[in-house]
Amino acid sequence: MFIFQSHFLLLFKVLKKHKMNRITQLFGIQYPVVQGGMIWCSGWELAAAVSNAGGLGLIGSGSMDPDTLRVHIRRCREATTRPFGINIPLIFAHAPAFINLAIQEKVPVVFTSAGNPAKYTAMLKENGIKTVHVVANTKGARKAEESGCDAVVAEGYEAGGHNGKEETTTMVLIPHVVQSVSIPVIAAGGIGSGRAMLAAMALGAEGVQIGSRFAASTESSAHPVFKQKILEAAEGDTKLSLRKLIPVRLLDSPFYKKVSDMEANGASAEELLAFLGSGRSRKGMFEGNMEEGELEIGQVSAMISEIKPAGDILLEIVEEYNALLPTLKPV
Repeated sequence: MFIFQSHFLLLFKVLKKHKMNRITQLFGIQYPVVQGGMIWCSGWELAAAVSNAGGLGLIGSGSMDPDTLRVHIRRCREATTRPFGINIPLIFAHAPAFINLAIQEKVPVVFTSAGNPAKYTAMLKENGIKTVHVVANTKGARKAEESGCDAVVAEGYEAGGHNGKEETTTMVLIPHVVQSVSIPVIAAGGIGSGRAMLAAMALGAEGVQIGSRFAASTESSAHPVFKQKILEAAEGDTKLSLRKLIPVRLLDSPFYKKVSDMEANGASAEELLAFLGSGRSRKGMFEGNMEEGELEIGQVSAMISEIKPAGDILLEIVEEYNALLPTLKPV
């Protein structure tokens, strides 16, 4: 009982009085809230808005080429004096160029994902860049720590976009990762409110990464039609698909139904790749083609009912967290 009470007293001090914890101290931010670097949603406007509100905004490089990313980095720096970062999926062909670009442009923080953190972490840290890796299991978390990462994002399978093959939920994953590493853990997957943030912190996380809620923000670069689909999503409207390739959570749509039918009929990985072709996520999320495009979003979309400025979203989450924290009682 004493440990439980002390833990929540510490959390209360961290956010209510804006004292530093390991995540806010690491990034030099006010609140331990990171905006996920989502493809086709997370440009410089969204990243700057979140950073200006006291969180850590991330530019999602996965939908960019090096020249485009450079523009977004420079515009973000013009729009905020606060720390921001970029997310780099290591499986993409542009990843080496993005790493070099982050170093050249002196980006303060880099989140890597979908690959081996050992490949670039030392190089980034040698250049003074805070480095975080996104994982879906304890093995990946330990590897990130061994590689020298400053923190790790543990993402449950509720999250939108690419997911771990283990399909471990956030509720199970977070405490398991917390017990497995000594570096700070940022929780992700199914977090879109102060209540969910409080639950993640209770599980041992020291910060949260939020994607879907910010995808439906005013500053998100997602197409307005896609944003409206997010608002219309109901419980069960997202599906985990493409398990033969890389598991990805998609909004139910004609595209998803076609992929699901192919998988049910035994389509091979090669056949699925041929059907996917290129540009499916751009077509859906950025261009607003709801028939043929891929729509990546998390389960928490069912709880999103309004498009708001990103700064308002962040502050609402923090205020709800602070309001609920004192109501928790030991049993």
